[in-house]
Amino acid sequence: MKAPVSWIRELVELPADVTTEALTDRLTALGLKLEGIQSAGADLQGPLVVGKVLTKDPEPQKNGKVINWCTVDVGDANGTGEPQGIVCGAHNFEPGDLVVVVLPGGVLPGGFEISARKTYGHVSSGMICSVSELGIGEDHDGILVLPADAGRPGDDVFSLLGLDEEIIEFEINPDRAYALSLRGVAREAALGFGVPFLDPAEREVPAVDGAAWQVDVEDTVGCPVFAARLVSGFDPARPTPEVIKQRVEQAGMRSISLAVDITNYVMLELGQPIHGYDADKVVGALGVRRARDGERVTTLDDTDRELSTEDLVITDDSGPIGLAGVMGGATTEMSEATTRILIEAAHWDATSMFRTGKRHRLSSEAGKRNERGVDPLLPGVAADRVVELLVEHGGATAEPGFTLVGTAPQRPTITIETGLPARLSGIDISAMTTVEHLRAIGATVTEHESGAVEVVPPSWRPDVNEPYDLVEEVVRIVGYDQVPSILPRRATGRGLTRTQRLRRRIGRTLAGSGLVEVVSFPFVGEASFDKLGLAADDPLRTTVGLANPLSSEEPSYTTTLLPGLLEAAGRNIGRGATGVALFETGTVAFPSDSGPAPIYGVHTRPSEAELEKLFESLPIQPQHLAVVLAGERTRPGWWGAGADAAWSDALAVVRRLAGELGVTVQVTGAARMPWHPGRCAVISIDGVEIGHAGELHPGVCTSFGLPKRSAAVEIDLDALIAASVDVTPGPVFSTMPLAKEDVALVVDAAVPAALVEAALREGAGELLESVRLFDVYVGEQIEEGRKSLAFALRFRAPDRTLTDAETGAARDAAVAAAAERTGAVQR
Repeated sequence: MKAPVSWIRELVELPADVTTEALTDRLTALGLKLEGIQSAGADLQGPLVVGKVLTKDPEPQKNGKVINWCTVDVGDANGTGEPQGIVCGAHNFEPGDLVVVVLPGGVLPGGFEISARKTYGHVSSGMICSVSELGIGEDHDGILVLPADAGRPGDDVFSLLGLDEEIIEFEINPDRAYALSLRGVAREAALGFGVPFLDPAEREVPAVDGAAWQVDVEDTVGCPVFAARLVSGFDPARPTPEVIKQRVEQAGMRSISLAVDITNYVMLELGQPIHGYDADKVVGALGVRRARDGERVTTLDDTDRELSTEDLVITDDSGPIGLAGVMGGATTEMSEATTRILIEAAHWDATSMFRTGKRHRLSSEAGKRNERGVDPLLPGVAADRVVELLVEHGGATAEPGFTLVGTAPQRPTITIETGLPARLSGIDISAMTTVEHLRAIGATVTEHESGAVEVVPPSWRPDVNEPYDLVEEVVRIVGYDQVPSILPRRATGRGLTRTQRLRRRIGRTLAGSGLVEVVSFPFVGEASFDKLGLAADDPLRTTVGLANPLSSEEPSYTTTLLPGLLEAAGRNIGRGATGVALFETGTVAFPSDSGPAPIYGVHTRPSEAELEKLFESLPIQPQHLAVVLAGERTRPGWWGAGADAAWSDALAVVRRLAGELGVTVQVTGAARMPWHPGRCAVISIDGVEIGHAGELHPGVCTSFGLPKRSAAVEIDLDALIAASVDVTPGPVFSTMPLAKEDVALVVDAAVPAALVEAALREGAGELLESVRLFDVYVGEQIEEGRKSLAFALRFRAPDRTLTDAETGAARDAAVAAAAERTGAVQR
């Protein structure tokens, strides 16, 4: 929002010694963030004066161009009082016209210095300027011709054209929609300096009789208030008064025509968007309703738009003639021939306005205000103000009649204790100060002996609905800089929780295994699941949708950490990394299927029953851990050949992590995308599945740009932590010698080696210190469909040297257990 300082001062009795910097400092403290202070003539240096054209002699040139040799009266500005000779290439002025002249010594925007110089056979002593050369507009086709009453030759132009005007630009937060107007900014200035405020909305309006124009509002929720007025006899050829034109342009809008400029001027002044129709083009009554299937409208930007049934539209007997509150239609646009103007000022549902603007990718000054919420009491006042200006400057006649359909929504009554602002802010704010400041923002305050007050917020503050909103209003007026800086008392905490300690241990373990932690966005779309190769009915595709996603391509919260992690791994591989080892921990979300979450107020703590219902409606959000290993796992060098990551490395990460937490995991074969169907393992604890590990499917590797045979892990971290022990037993050392036994067992090819290993451990008993698979053989000596697994068994007793008989018995018991559980046969 751009606000000229002179306009602010018209509405606020600011002391003369209040500088623009002091004004912006106070407004910033009140919540209007300063973007900058601008001046239209900041890049201009004088002398810049009014000149009266005395003569204009066209002179054709050899190159076909025609220049004008002019004499211009600039009064005493040139020090002699004699007419100034100036060469000009424009032709849109005549002798007797008043123009803007920059004399030698002046500087135009861009550092263009003006001097007397010889050109086209004449000494041109100055320059007659266009608006583009002055830096106050884009029109460079002709000279800026001033009104006949603009001033006398030699008068300074800076004040005449508002070039010395300081313009404050604010960044207005969505909850401060009232500040998108001079009325709102000026009210804040009056509030900040404690001076009187002249409200431009305080005016008498005609009695409502419905005679201006017939208006039928079908959707009273989308349009609670609709005002209409009519003027006739308007002269469309009349120019816009300079003060209106300047202020519209200083506020960042283009000057178009008198009628349009007046509607924009009033919108800037009051904050109420207004639309003008050529009344002779409107067929029958105006209507407000939702669009119907198949309807279209061509808006003022000459775009033919297909309407949604959620769009609010203005209609006449011909159908839709505009997108309500966003942009008018081309069929009823005011033109150079318009003499009868139908004025519309309405209050619109902010949510509908926002959705319509987003749906049609249409941003307008009107839509910007309507989607944030406009004062519902303004429509009648704004329409009357437009009529006043059209009559005053356009020669129009106000037709009798005033149509006002609907009533403004009632503001809620809020009960607040006068001591609440002091208690929450820590500032010494008295009850009297609280009441005074609430009244200062425009609220109606009713005091009670109990110390509480009933407050009705002002109509222009739809953001104020709770006691704590009122606290914010009081504190911002007192000053946030008055909030005391107090260090919080150190809590008598108990240190990290068990879960926090274990998560840190997990992170250290993974880092010690050579993995690097990454954090990726937890959002997915169908394309993410397609790249993982998930079936259409895969449970992971059932996601929790986001109400306002960052991207329409990823509108849901993820159910798996792998998409983001694999994207990160592929990005690093694509940028030259020969190998990556990454891990990520984070929550995933699964729908709870218990309906939408209830919304409770903030004035009291929810009851236990309310909390239970609230938690039931939340998505299920377990903490997961994902790992990806791709490319080189160990690098080659003088020490020997390197090795690429494989499925076994993924399982090794899981086993090391389980060992650190004192958890025994079971590993069995499975077929689950995105893993390779023959190289995927289910990770379980006491028979409960907690995740998967193994080699990624070749198609998935291709989709994410990963090397073939890349491996990945994803497990439920909450389940792993729940099964962990607080203190992991350390290793037991013995000074007794080690007994070595190797066994080779033949099993079906489909039997996992991990199952055979588990059987050997169980059968060997307490003397077994370790078991390791060191060879897998499939060949001529093994029948088809079977494989040989060679295990190294190591036995040790803590208190004695084992005999051959003890070692052999333990080995035989281990082989017997493997035979019983897996059908293994010793070679």
